[in-house]
Amino acid sequence: MDDSKPSQYALSDISALPPNAVALLAHNAHVRPHSEALIDGEIRLDYRELFTSVKKFAEGLNRLGLGAGDRVAILMGNRQEWVVANFAAMAVGATVVALNTWATPRELTYQLTHSGARALVYESAHRQQDLSQRLREINDDGNWPVALTIMICTDSDSLRTHAFTDVATSGQHATDDRWSAFVEAIKPDDIACLLYTSGSTSTPKGVLLNHRGLVQNSWQIGERQHLTSKDRLWLAVSLFWSFGCVNALFAVMTHGGAVVLQHGFDAEEALALIQDEKCTIFYGTPNIVQALSDFPQRSDYDIRSLTKGVTLGTPAQIQRAIDLGIHDVCNIYGLTEAYGNSAVTDVDDPLDIRLNSCGRPLTGVTLEIRDPDDGHVCAAQEVGEILLKGYVTPRYLNDPEKTQEAFTADGFLRTGDIGYLDEDGYLYFRGRLKEIVKTGGINVAPAEIEEVLESHPSVAAAYVCGLPDARLDERLVAAIVMSDGESLDVGSLEAHCRELLSGYKLPRQFITISQGDLPLTTTGKLQRNRLSELFSG
Repeated sequence: MDDSKPSQYALSDISALPPNAVALLAHNAHVRPHSEALIDGEIRLDYRELFTSVKKFAEGLNRLGLGAGDRVAILMGNRQEWVVANFAAMAVGATVVALNTWATPRELTYQLTHSGARALVYESAHRQQDLSQRLREINDDGNWPVALTIMICTDSDSLRTHAFTDVATSGQHATDDRWSAFVEAIKPDDIACLLYTSGSTSTPKGVLLNHRGLVQNSWQIGERQHLTSKDRLWLAVSLFWSFGCVNALFAVMTHGGAVVLQHGFDAEEALALIQDEKCTIFYGTPNIVQALSDFPQRSDYDIRSLTKGVTLGTPAQIQRAIDLGIHDVCNIYGLTEAYGNSAVTDVDDPLDIRLNSCGRPLTGVTLEIRDPDDGHVCAAQEVGEILLKGYVTPRYLNDPEKTQEAFTADGFLRTGDIGYLDEDGYLYFRGRLKEIVKTGGINVAPAEIEEVLESHPSVAAAYVCGLPDARLDERLVAAIVMSDGESLDVGSLEAHCRELLSGYKLPRQFITISQGDLPLTTTGKLQRNRLSELFSG
């Protein structure tokens, strides 16, 4: 086999790809057993070793009673245990629930309860975050999810019922027949993972993604980047996001490459890791590019190996990545509901295309631009809402109403984003119909922040929006209507938000307004697209 080819599969043979994520790992262990697969500090696993680790942990999970139809949550940074638990849970037929390490006890309680997770695999602390303490708070407050009965910790913790290594050891005698039975039972349309994403309401939506999409859509993303088995991904983007666990991980593994984990982003640590591991693939948001570019001692590190990958943003932000040395960077468009990306530029596209366009839709993705008012399909260059069909979520978990709202009568996913297609079929992103704010590359729902602010005793009403920001794309700001007799205490509001919201959801500015200041339509409805005008003074 010639590992120097862009892929061992021809594009026309996409149907010959392994039918599920676990079969993909088994395939790589067979065809390239001694190629490096996963690097986590001093831990270095080739594909055969990664496969063996997954096989043992899957057997251990099954011995704990976990199997098809169950949900296994993961709460940790970018560690090799995350990847092992991810594949092992899918191997026994369970659905992986990826939890945000920045989530507050309130947010974790909702997601663990809503998902119905039976097991949680976690680390007691991630960087400066005490994850065990958050879990203890949930328990002490009497909010422990009823279904969650199996706790597996990677290190010492009083909450744990099982140690990660003990679960793996209990499965060390797993037989090939048992493994084959697990894998053969997984169908391509079975649900592989459940990811939570901000929506237009105060509670996040549970996005279900299947095995077929993980493998086939991500492989195509890798094809646009011209990935090979010689490539090495620097992965600091959190695995709990679709950009990490769906897009990056599977784009690389469908091409037999290696994944170099960074537990959490730090610019100096990243530069050293890229240099020492000779990473070739970049996955990151514009603020990550900016942090690497601005690091004072960047010239002390040799990162010339980092030449390809994907990012998103304005032409200036894409150019900044190219200036960093990522000459073959690809521009992308996508969302969690669509397996990360639905359109990607090709490395061979002209620079002007890669700077300004998100590329053509992937094979198997039908992308239409429709007028959001009357629904007609827009002509080339005509701006409208971006609609998708093909590799998209089949539904939101336990929410038929939101599922119905998200899809058109003919089966297209309404993205809430606006853009246009040119005469050659390239997509150009032009903004959002939805009220989502993208800050630092992360989508945030204003409604969730408003709900938290309005739970403060001095706040009568809160209105949150985003303002343009050179570093974050958009910064969150809040206009507050105070309760009678109350005055604005920014410190108190910030403390209140910090207790209940992840750090990236905190407003950067507060102002006070009266209800009469709000921009309203002639029928008295709030014009959210004009909220930013309140901050113009």
